[in-house]
Amino acid sequence: MRIGVNTRLLLEGRLDGIGWFACETLRRMVASHPEHSFYFFFDRKPSEHFIFASNVVPVVVNPPARHPILWWLFFECGIARALKKYKIDLFLSPDGYIPLHSKVPTVDVIHDINFAHAKNNLKPSHQWYMSHYFPLFAERASRLVTVSEFSKKDIAETYGIPPSKISVVYNGAGDDYRPLADADKEAVRKQYCGGSPYFIFISTILRRKNLANLLLAFDRFKADDRRDHKLVVVGAKVWWQDELKAAYDGMSHKSDVIFIGRAEAGELSRLLASSTALVYPSFFEGFGIPIVEAFNAETAVITSNTTSMPEVAGDAALLIDPHDVDAIAEAMSKVAGDNSLRGALIGRGRTRRNDFSWDKAAARLWDVMMEALGDE
Repeated sequence: MRIGVNTRLLLEGRLDGIGWFACETLRRMVASHPEHSFYFFFDRKPSEHFIFASNVVPVVVNPPARHPILWWLFFECGIARALKKYKIDLFLSPDGYIPLHSKVPTVDVIHDINFAHAKNNLKPSHQWYMSHYFPLFAERASRLVTVSEFSKKDIAETYGIPPSKISVVYNGAGDDYRPLADADKEAVRKQYCGGSPYFIFISTILRRKNLANLLLAFDRFKADDRRDHKLVVVGAKVWWQDELKAAYDGMSHKSDVIFIGRAEAGELSRLLASSTALVYPSFFEGFGIPIVEAFNAETAVITSNTTSMPEVAGDAALLIDPHDVDAIAEAMSKVAGDNSLRGALIGRGRTRRNDFSWDKAAARLWDVMMEALGDE
């Protein structure tokens, strides 16, 4: 069988949540099914790192999909032609975008539809494109996959899609994420924070990730901080304006905020494992991979009580209202000041992490793909 895959988000050193889903599931899938050929459709010359096995055929499809007009041309023209040229039997898209006019059986992974609920998180052109086309993608796909029961319900209700058409495939966490010995934690704290303890925030910096309220909360937490905690922010600054810029500029303790930028998985694991807690107060998530990464690194978690985050965290995190700055600050104080609480959260995280693995995700995704073929 010839399986075509949209792999345009497999970018070395630039993987985000959707990119990691694609990378980790495809790596396992091609190894588990050497009897099939996988045609990976990139929009630029791929890194050899992503050619996972001898049954992977890399294909560069034009044009490079860099903005909405090129997205349309890439999928409706480039991908549609490639599906015909390479006689593809099944198409998988891990990032939600598919060609609407191809008749090839298609499994479409829509991680979440946050853009359908908040109109100010994206550039206007991106907002229009996704709001217009994603309902059409969801209707056209043979089968849909999403990453939480929350997102399944949201997609079904918002787009009028039968729930039976949507399967849930939970994310996992990479093998790099593991706990550290105390001496190694101390070395990480010295490297990044001069030896001080720190909270960590991990995400591409977008409005919906709610870094603005975290900065305000951290400033309030610092008023009673006796151990000189820092806040380490890991992620690219895609958005730095409006309320986020105002929050940072108005901080009394901005010198205690350390921006790392992007970090590779191995270094990110060391940063997570050495922190007092992950603080992940996002307004909206389809899943929230850093929560599971923190469980694997044996770090306490503070996260939001909205959308998918309670589903993923279970009883292994302190849940807060992401709109309530005082609640975020109070949770930080509790974790920093109560080692028993922190230890209990870490212990629950060890149990909770068993529900999420990339092996399970790859196997379930494959099953859905076979179901899609059987539907035709």
